[in-house]
Amino acid sequence: MGDGNVNRFGSMQRLASVAAVFGGLLAISACTTTDKQQDAVEGTVHMCSSCHGMDGRSVSPTFPRLAGQQKDYLIVQLKAFRDHTRADPHAHTYMWGMAGGLSDPTIEGVAAYYSALTPVPGKAGDPTDVAAGKKIYEEGIPETGVPACGGCHGDAAQGGGAFPRLAGQHRSYIEGQLAAFSSNSRANEIMHENAKNLTPDAERQLAAFLATQ
Repeated sequence: MGDGNVNRFGSMQRLASVAAVFGGLLAISACTTTDKQQDAVEGTVHMCSSCHGMDGRSVSPTFPRLAGQQKDYLIVQLKAFRDHTRADPHAHTYMWGMAGGLSDPTIEGVAAYYSALTPVPGKAGDPTDVAAGKKIYEEGIPETGVPACGGCHGDAAQGGGAFPRLAGQHRSYIEGQLAAFSSNSRANEIMHENAKNLTPDAERQLAAFLATQ
């Protein structure tokens, strides 16, 4: 083999070695990034559990149950908390600070975690309120312009996409959110229009029905 061939062979070997080292560094970097992101998600979930309970099964009606909630809905809400575009009193008090430093990948990871959990099953409630709430949920209140809830939230109140799961949620939490939509303290144009003509009795009945699902 001539000197030229030897030099070319040596150069190819060096290039191959550099490529192997560079590839290894990229793999290590990707692994480190993945590990850091996973740590961020796990740390955030641990923080969330102090209010929303282990596995998203909150026992306090102040804090909604997150287990089985729709992923897209959770992403939208966490970004709204972070950006201060959701400004109802509980959002301001609890969630602005908690979500302020979350990155988009962390938000998506947290949402994926909670959406994959088994939802809390509903509990029996007052039969009269539950029956009245079921009627409102399925048929609305045509005479006052209140639409049926199932059109967006599903026949079983399981939600879908950006529409939240309502089934099995704390009764008083649902009542509070309906009142917030009605007064527009939780700004949402669609829900304000849907809820503004609900009476306190109707809010109570709807919440009673949804808590049983």
